[in-house]
Amino acid sequence: MNTLLKIAWRNLWRNKRRTIITAASVFSAVFLALLMRSMQIGQYDMMINAGVLDVGHIQIHKQGYWDSQSINHACEFTDELKQIISSESEITSVMPRLESFALASYGEMTKGLLIQGIDPEIEDPRRKLSNKLIEGRFIKRKDEGIVLAEGLANYLKIGLNDTLVLIGQGYQGITAAATFPVVGIVKFPAPKMNNLFVFMGIENAQEMFSPYFPQLVTSIIIDIENDNKLDKVKNELSQKLGDHYEVMGWNEILTEMVQQIQSDNGGGIIMLAILYLIVAFGILGTVMMMTMERRKEFAIMVSVGMRRYKLAFVVIFETILIGAIGVIAGIIAGIPLLNYLYYHPIPLTGSTAEMMLEYNLDPIMPFATDSFIYTNQSITIFILALLAALYPLIFVLRFKILKAMRS
Repeated sequence: MNTLLKIAWRNLWRNKRRTIITAASVFSAVFLALLMRSMQIGQYDMMINAGVLDVGHIQIHKQGYWDSQSINHACEFTDELKQIISSESEITSVMPRLESFALASYGEMTKGLLIQGIDPEIEDPRRKLSNKLIEGRFIKRKDEGIVLAEGLANYLKIGLNDTLVLIGQGYQGITAAATFPVVGIVKFPAPKMNNLFVFMGIENAQEMFSPYFPQLVTSIIIDIENDNKLDKVKNELSQKLGDHYEVMGWNEILTEMVQQIQSDNGGGIIMLAILYLIVAFGILGTVMMMTMERRKEFAIMVSVGMRRYKLAFVVIFETILIGAIGVIAGIIAGIPLLNYLYYHPIPLTGSTAEMMLEYNLDPIMPFATDSFIYTNQSITIFILALLAALYPLIFVLRFKILKAMRS
């Protein structure tokens, strides 16, 4: 077998042009597939990371809250509950939130808004909310002030140090009303968020919506260290907390985004399949050309005593070696380019950038460098090259010696 492998290797370089053309077709297929798939996976990763920054990897609510989105289904974030959650080794941060809607009034202007009571010392370093400030400062723990989104502030015609009146429904039907000074204004790229959000310290939100239950929260946001252990951590928390709480992963919360990714991924796979089909015919055409050029060579080798099955092995080894050369060259060329694009993504401008900003995404075209991108594309192209080897294999086993000699 070693002898046949040596013969196959030497045969490759007896006609360098033919070998280079065949390997180049495999190389181009691997390189283009890597570039296309890396761009797709990078886009999905950016969407997922943006969503996880907002909702966390896992959320815990009182049973029934997610369907009703009512503050009456809020729960108390007791020390016992915090200890149970924090006992999971994979969890890196635990962030209580109290979210509810209210009616805001300033002067003659009123508008409905979403109040998000947060712990700024935990959430600001994570979500970089203070980086979005255009006026004033961001709230601090036990701060009496609030931070408004720019669109909301413009609509209400309110500025720094002005007092905003808030009124809404609190826990178990009580009236929630309070006044807060505006200490900062933030600007979000997404118009929906920019026209809706108000941030305040969670203690202020609890005092406004549930003065008799000071530890009330609507959700507990959890971040984990390893994304791959999301289901494991979620299942363990569900078992510990029981039926009184609902434990949801980000993929259950961001269902629209997950469906969008799945739909786009399906279209991407179809485009990739079309690319593979074009490449497969390109490789097959090159292999057929190579086989036709060598008909007389095959006839002479069989005439001088070489068994057909050994000749078939030589042809298979040649195709495997050419495929391996093309795949390895494609990976070698792809790694530095994808690594560069990973750290220096392509900036987007114009209407495409505006559309990205509306979805609260950075206006860039990101790329991914996950190892499965290289392995999946390389294995697929290599298999296509092996399938193309069936043609010379069948030819070697069935050709007529005299007819091949006269060709």
